[in-house]
Amino acid sequence: MLPSTDLAARLGTALQAQSAQVTTAESCTGGGIAEAITRIAGSSAWFEAGFVTYSNAQKTRQLGVPTDLFSQVGAVSREVVEAMAVGAQRASGARYGVAVSGIAGPGGGSPEKPVGTVWLAWAAGERVVAQRFQFDGDRQAVREQSVEAALVGLIRLAAGENPFQG
Repeated sequence: MLPSTDLAARLGTALQAQSAQVTTAESCTGGGIAEAITRIAGSSAWFEAGFVTYSNAQKTRQLGVPTDLFSQVGAVSREVVEAMAVGAQRASGARYGVAVSGIAGPGGGSPEKPVGTVWLAWAAGERVVAQRFQFDGDRQAVREQSVEAALVGLIRLAAGENPFQG
């Protein structure tokens, strides 16, 4: 079994115990978090919606991310993923949300934000927290690590814990 499948099953158990739903807002993972969640039979009871907002325009249109954030801090930033998570919660009505934006590579990196830089944000009600990760490996490895980190953070958040890792 893929690690993300086991994590998604654990998340589902935690959310079902609370009668809570989760939503995802994804950029660099291209829907990978939602895909991992929906591998679990019965996930419709706790997975509300997934947003794949690859372009900045869609981050604004679907999730309400302020357009000025992109020029101020860039799409791969704490501020943008926090706004994505809040926007996904608002649009879906889910109690919990996770958002991701990053540079999976092989190109697109810079000295300030090299390939493998990923920001994740988790939201529960009014609480929103974000963490920057620096993942190693090729594009697929960065994406897989991002999905796993997103799910681990959601499990911790649903347990009332801090979602931070590392």
